Amino acid sequence: MFESLTDKLGQALRNLRGVGKLSEANVAEALQEVRNALLAADVHFRVAREFVERVQTQCVGQEVLKGVTPGQQIVKIINDELVRLLGEGSTALSGARPLKIMLVGLHGSGKTTSAAKLGRLLKKRGYRPRLVAGDVYRPAAIDQLESLAWPEELAYSADRGSQDVTAIGAAGLAAAAAGGNDAVIFDTAGRLQIDQDLIAEVQRLRARVQPDEVLLVADGALGQEAVNVAKAFHDALQLTGLILTKMDGDARGGAALSIKSITGVPIKFVGTGEKTDDFDTFYPDRLASRILGMGDVVSLVEKAQENIDQGEAEKMAEKLRKSDFNLEDFLAQMQQVKKMGSMQSIVGMIPGMSGVKLGDDAEQQLVKTEAIIKSMTPQERRKPDLLNGSRRQRIAAGSGTKIADVNQLLKQFQQIQKMMKMMQGGGAKKMMRQMEAMKGKGGFPRGGFPGM
Repeated sequence: MFESLTDKLGQALRNLRGVGKLSEANVAEALQEVRNALLAADVHFRVAREFVERVQTQCVGQEVLKGVTPGQQIVKIINDELVRLLGEGSTALSGARPLKIMLVGLHGSGKTTSAAKLGRLLKKRGYRPRLVAGDVYRPAAIDQLESLAWPEELAYSADRGSQDVTAIGAAGLAAAAAGGNDAVIFDTAGRLQIDQDLIAEVQRLRARVQPDEVLLVADGALGQEAVNVAKAFHDALQLTGLILTKMDGDARGGAALSIKSITGVPIKFVGTGEKTDDFDTFYPDRLASRILGMGDVVSLVEKAQENIDQGEAEKMAEKLRKSDFNLEDFLAQMQQVKKMGSMQSIVGMIPGMSGVKLGDDAEQQLVKTEAIIKSMTPQERRKPDLLNGSRRQRIAAGSGTKIADVNQLLKQFQQIQKMMKMMQGGGAKKMMRQMEAMKGKGGFPRGGFPGM
């Protein structure tokens, strides 16, 4: 979502290279570009203006620290201000047990999906959540909540014959108490726009169930309009937090950069996809780092720890040490990496790689690679040298691909094996030199590594 902003900020900061001192003149020019970048990202004009003013006040006249370039120094200042803009301090939920959470928002913002995502997250944290279906107007809303809760083994309550949301909420609380659930998430109905009936309904529900958290689910793609929606709900309900959805899209991201400053309500979670595991705790410092192109190593490590089996990782390390890495191992590793999210999101977390675009077909290529390997016999995966012309033709037909695709995969896998043998033989430095040379000539060979 922040690709354009990252590119424009990077260009603005590059203009400060070679400057011996941060002066009012050279800082003003760069910060004008920063301001334009923020406005282009649909950040509220007042937020953009105040942000630039704070950065300029800190920059002007500062001596550049020894060993630090002016660009690096101003990046640190801008990073700190971005963290402040996105919301400093804790974004943790209340520690109450049972923990009662009410989700509110407009129609289409993703409340029902977010209820299931939040339930899954709380379950991982040791809670026993229950979802309560309070959207009694939208067709199939209850069915949607049920279909999302079932695969995650989440308890849920619904009353298909009632439109009394307050009574449904009370019944959900009673069911949670009887079922031993220590977290209750109330889904609610939305509207295409805010109206008094909607506000009155959620106010009555709040008065009845007394939630510990009232979280607004806001569509991050709405830009400044999401800020207006948040302000209206906050005035009526005194929100305790925000969930920004659709943060994996190509919208400009202005909502995330404006909403905390305008409303004073912290962003607590972000939705980054349609799956129930595409849901993350919001960390202002990590997002600021990603916006500035510095990656997010902490989140990357957390995702790896969560999704990659430690025993399998150790076994794979031993195979690599013995140069015994085959296509069966490669398939297993690829499947583990897929659990961490999209390839583009993973690349975006790697420092210095935020500007690398894998292309729209990256995920499709990953699927194609998996299909090709799965069309091989176990013996062929373990001994790729067995793959003669007739076998390759059979594999292409079985995977719905072309022989050229199979050949390309095998060629790329051979390159990976060569690199691993170089690492085994102490050739890491030589390999890095080769990679740098490839980078200088415009990047890696066409197609990159399998799945990339």
